[in-house]
Amino acid sequence: MGTMRFRLPGRPDAPPSAGAAAATERPRTTRSGTGSGTGSGTGSGTGSVTGPAPDLSGEGGRGDPRAADHEATVAPTPGWERGRRAMSAFSTLAVASAQLLLISAALVVVFWVLGRLWVILLPIVLGLLFATVLWPPTRFLRKHRWPPALAAAVVLLAFLGLIGGLIAAIAPQVADQVTDLADQATSGLEQIQQWLQGPPFNIDQEQIGQYVDQAIDSVQSNASNIAGYAATGASAVGNGLLNLVLALLLAFFFIKDGPRWVPWLTAQTGPKAAPHVAALSQKTWSTLSEFIKQQAFVGFIDALFIGIGLWIFDVPLVIPLAVLTFFGAFIPIIGAFVAGAFAVLIALVDEGPYVALAIFGVVLLVQQIEGNVLQPIIQGRGFNLHAAVVILAVTAGSSLFGIVGAFLGVPVAALIAVVYRYTRDAFDGRHPEVADDGTQTRVSGDDDGAVLTREQAPGTAGG
Repeated sequence: MGTMRFRLPGRPDAPPSAGAAAATERPRTTRSGTGSGTGSGTGSGTGSVTGPAPDLSGEGGRGDPRAADHEATVAPTPGWERGRRAMSAFSTLAVASAQLLLISAALVVVFWVLGRLWVILLPIVLGLLFATVLWPPTRFLRKHRWPPALAAAVVLLAFLGLIGGLIAAIAPQVADQVTDLADQATSGLEQIQQWLQGPPFNIDQEQIGQYVDQAIDSVQSNASNIAGYAATGASAVGNGLLNLVLALLLAFFFIKDGPRWVPWLTAQTGPKAAPHVAALSQKTWSTLSEFIKQQAFVGFIDALFIGIGLWIFDVPLVIPLAVLTFFGAFIPIIGAFVAGAFAVLIALVDEGPYVALAIFGVVLLVQQIEGNVLQPIIQGRGFNLHAAVVILAVTAGSSLFGIVGAFLGVPVAALIAVVYRYTRDAFDGRHPEVADDGTQTRVSGDDDGAVLTREQAPGTAGG
């Protein structure tokens, strides 16, 4: 059998020399220092040990007349456990990747199902939000021995009456000034035309007429598209009104029969899960209530400061615009934009371009402070979320589901945080189902129905 040879990459092959075979029989110096030189085997380090040379017949060996072009590596010698540990790490990574893929696929399916059922889910969500506002007065009436149906009906009718009365109070002010505003708008357009005819634009009457004719021709050429957009908008408005009516009807049933929901749900789960179901239901309900309170507070701040700005610059319709701003706060992005645009338009028509620019600055400043500073701080404290998380939740919601997503992004993120913290505390053995007073919910009853009671939790004072 011939002698095995090793060749470094990049070195041309060469026939074995006569001294190559003798290299295996000669002693070799093993260096322990950082010696240099390849032929003599004497190191330049601190010491050396002489022993039999290994059987090397490749390039760089003792018998190779060519000098070796490599030195010992500084990497440690691989251990016998490296391969086994690498395979174990790869197996763990593969299992984790498979789990991540399964979870991602499940989330995709869940979102797809929610998207298909969104027509049904949206009125339910809006009804729950209405119920958070209407439940406190309903609970007050029920504590004073009002029948549940009567208390719910009275509160709902009072709510609708309040909204209708507010509209009735604002409508006369708008009707009284709409004619003057229309005349001022016509005068404002004439002033803009005269301004364009003067320096520095120097546009004569004929050119303005040509521009107007071009605009009319453009509108006429796109009449079908505009009609389609109008039909789509009208359909959206109709769907919105239908969802609003359904949400109000569902809110009535929620505040009428809502106290039966948690006992029924706990009765379906079992005695061990009942405290957890009741505690999570209470926490999620409190989160939704907190969201409505905070949105109302933010809307009040917007309406107050924008109304003060309108009053300072003597812009008409201060109260209607302030009310519009307040309700616009409950519809992120579009609500603020529409309310601000109305304020600037009325200021332009009534007071001129300089006051309109000032009102635009006031609206922009208030909305920037509210959207980027006030709202994240308030919602972050109320929901125990960081301000950056609030901003990201609004951004993600608006990107995925538009205006409704921007409106529901923060409460959804807060609900996810509530479930996560509850699960984390349960895994850590902290008993999140136990209230601050040391009591927990227990389901009891018989075949006629289940009820919830409070009892002292085991391991607490008195338990």
